[in-house]
Amino acid sequence: MAEADRRRWDERYATKAPPAVEAVGPPEFLAPHAELLPAAGRALDLACGPGLAAVWLATRGLTVRGVDVSPVAVAQARDLAQRAGVGDRCRFEVVDLDGGLPAGPRVDVILCHRFRDRRLDRAIVERLAPGGLLAMAVLSEVGGSPGPFRAVAGELPAAFADLDVLAAGEGAGCAWLLARAANTAE
Repeated sequence: MAEADRRRWDERYATKAPPAVEAVGPPEFLAPHAELLPAAGRALDLACGPGLAAVWLATRGLTVRGVDVSPVAVAQARDLAQRAGVGDRCRFEVVDLDGGLPAGPRVDVILCHRFRDRRLDRAIVERLAPGGLLAMAVLSEVGGSPGPFRAVAGELPAAFADLDVLAAGEGAGCAWLLARAANTAE
């Protein structure tokens, strides 16, 4: 990502107050399906922002690695995890996902909320452990305007066709998907 984009995201997060512990929770698309997420294992939160969802995953019992391009967001996420009492289960790093997913082991959950980079689709599938869950929500052209970071109709189920789609939807400018990797090791 260009340095100008990093500065823009830093500025955006710096103008907001750090999130309150009471605001920790699942993204709206995931809340009705929270029972599908494991209560133990490893999670990777892509473009984690100030850590609201990552800290929520940690409160469920997962060990979470959150990555974001914004050092300001990462600092807020680290602080939130400490205030929520799950700092020992969270690790946050500044990562530019334009360079691909950061190296690491397979994970039981990948959360990707409000971030879309089609170049990462294959790496996301490969990073999921057997039986691992992908939870993704992105901007969509369905009920919204076209744009380079917006999914077209049916894009997420098609992009992740190697996974078992558990639930999906699109409309009002948003597309989301919950999908599980096969439960057998390769």
